[in-house]
Amino acid sequence: MSAVIDTDIAIIGGGSAGISLARHLSALSTPPSTLVIEPKTPSERDCSWALWSTAENAKPYASSIKGSWSQWQLVDNHGAIVHSATNYQYLSLSAADYLSQCEAQLASPVSLRRESVNSIQACGNGGKVTTDQGTFNAKYIYDSRPPKQSSNDLRQHFLGWEIICEQPIPRPDIATLMDFRVDQSQGLHFMYVLPFSARHLLVESTLVSSQLLDKNWYRNAISQWLSTQDIVVEQQLREEYGVISLEPKSSEQGRIGAAGGAVRRSSGYGFTAIQQQSRQLAQGIERGQYSVPRPFAKFLNPMDAIFNGVLTRHPELAVDLFMGTARALNADQFARFMLGEAGAAIWAKVIAAMPKIPFLKQLLLASSPVRGSDD
Repeated sequence: MSAVIDTDIAIIGGGSAGISLARHLSALSTPPSTLVIEPKTPSERDCSWALWSTAENAKPYASSIKGSWSQWQLVDNHGAIVHSATNYQYLSLSAADYLSQCEAQLASPVSLRRESVNSIQACGNGGKVTTDQGTFNAKYIYDSRPPKQSSNDLRQHFLGWEIICEQPIPRPDIATLMDFRVDQSQGLHFMYVLPFSARHLLVESTLVSSQLLDKNWYRNAISQWLSTQDIVVEQQLREEYGVISLEPKSSEQGRIGAAGGAVRRSSGYGFTAIQQQSRQLAQGIERGQYSVPRPFAKFLNPMDAIFNGVLTRHPELAVDLFMGTARALNADQFARFMLGEAGAAIWAKVIAAMPKIPFLKQLLLASSPVRGSDD
């Protein structure tokens, strides 16, 4: 039987949150001994991650950027709202490239083990981690594995194709964040289209609902959208599928990334908040503070919960809610809002653009005491 290995920190999962925390710990002047336990290689975890970023903030991700756009649009049956940004760009990153870059930057005493976790026996902030290859005692455990989801969770679920098309599209300089001119019968549905070049596209069918659908539903939706745009596929490079919970996450000790609440509940965006959380956590650990930082301002989750409540109770308003938000803000304001960095002036513009009665009703519901709770 192999010997038990002692370590200061065990990071469970080497995705965006786990490997980013490890990279930041490795860069400290006196890094704690750290093990990242992740069974998959970067290529096995490859997908597209997206964010808004200034040129300065994008520098750490430069080698992972697949595409960048200073213009983006939202489209419905009445037309398009096109944003042209001054300070922000919309970026698409290769997850495989980013994970590989981070893994290459790890240095002793921070290391990665390509193993699967079988069990965790918690003891205080740490515990014993048993994998398919060994056992580790850690003073602190940070778990970045995706949170558990229930069938009733409001979720953003999507399937995408990366394709080469036969003919160039007319505006490869514009990223389409939401094209609502698709079937809305199964929930809020939109096409998400990133042109990496005039003939190289990522096209995703995205739904916001509780019910996951058969993958062929999304594939058929993509095919129909491509047909309406007169886009003929010459080659399909890959397919990706994902599910993001938009429900609140527990404050369970040691959870980081999506499981630690670092995903915007109203949009599903999380990469920037995950990076901020991992950086701040590493800085705290250097000072002897091991608690996981809050990824967003305290007021943001309740605001997003109200938005999602209206979305769920009034699906007929869903498209107008997103189009209204885009219409009320300029490009840089929209980016800051989506990043969770909006100030009072931007929030005032968004609130003014929303239908008042549904939001007031949802606010009252959110403020009401839960039936059966103590008086």
